[in-house]
Amino acid sequence: MASEAPPFWWERPDWRAYALSPLSTLYGMVAARRMASAKRETVDLPVLCIGNFTVGGTGKTPVAIALARQARAMNLTPGILSRGHGGGFSQPHIVDVHHDSAKHVGDEPLLLAEHASVAVTPNRPAGAKLLLEQGCDFLIMDDGFQSARIHIDYALVVVDARYGIGNGHVIPGGPLRAPLLEQLRFADAVLKMGEGSAGDEIVRKASRAGKPVFEATVRPRNAEALAGRRFLAFAGIGHPDKFFDTIVKAGGTVALSRSFPDHHVFADDELAELHATARAGQLEMMTTAKDAARLRHGAAPQDFVDQLNVLEIDAMFELEQVPARIIEQTLEAWRRRRSGN
Repeated sequence: MASEAPPFWWERPDWRAYALSPLSTLYGMVAARRMASAKRETVDLPVLCIGNFTVGGTGKTPVAIALARQARAMNLTPGILSRGHGGGFSQPHIVDVHHDSAKHVGDEPLLLAEHASVAVTPNRPAGAKLLLEQGCDFLIMDDGFQSARIHIDYALVVVDARYGIGNGHVIPGGPLRAPLLEQLRFADAVLKMGEGSAGDEIVRKASRAGKPVFEATVRPRNAEALAGRRFLAFAGIGHPDKFFDTIVKAGGTVALSRSFPDHHVFADDELAELHATARAGQLEMMTTAKDAARLRHGAAPQDFVDQLNVLEIDAMFELEQVPARIIEQTLEAWRRRRSGN
């Protein structure tokens, strides 16, 4: 993940990226061949995939939530398919927000499950079938763009506007999961997420390839409530600096910050240190919704959880009709697939 990835992945390519080029070329060839030739299992549901070109956080989770809300507004029953992170179930599992822990299903599925039924499994065809049995009639696949396990009716690829594709090299020399142009072939649209110019190159290439390009930003809920308050902000996500900046833009002060690896499982001594530091500096503790999900559905003491402030965010599309357009085009592609056209 981004915060665990080598920092040079997100900088201009240097000797390390070039030294790893032979391995990147081999990895890219295998990944591109898999995307092009793997047999994708079809499921009897419209499939909207929300993916990214790189490893690390690009803002897919709030996008998935926004599209699930739009699907419900269109009288659909969306289900979300997630691989989870470090999950403990050998069979496909429907997330229960009241009983499941982040250790067993992952933090993002717990967040997503507040908005739609979520199946967690690395076996995507089996997860899709389970959601179908649950009464879902529209499938949102969180990630899985490169895995080529099930047929995708519409692939929306999210690009972080601040980080773009990093140094532009394929794993292990950079963050790309496969060569960019090979991935663009299978994308139906690109969503530039956030503010910044690092994603502009991808936007230009997508436009030249005839792919629609949409834009969205994240907006904190109740942003006015942050103004004038001082925080010890901590996060275990990809690119935590975006979280800190969001607090500042909303009018809050990040007096102290602590960054942890993505999906970090907090130890008791870490929580105690955060609590003591905040108290000593007369600061409020602030974290992300994803970190809060791990803490609330894990082993964090209740008194720690009770004192947490959580930055809840929503994905806001530049054009408000775009989510409905994405859902409609997914449905259209699914109908064509069913009719054999």
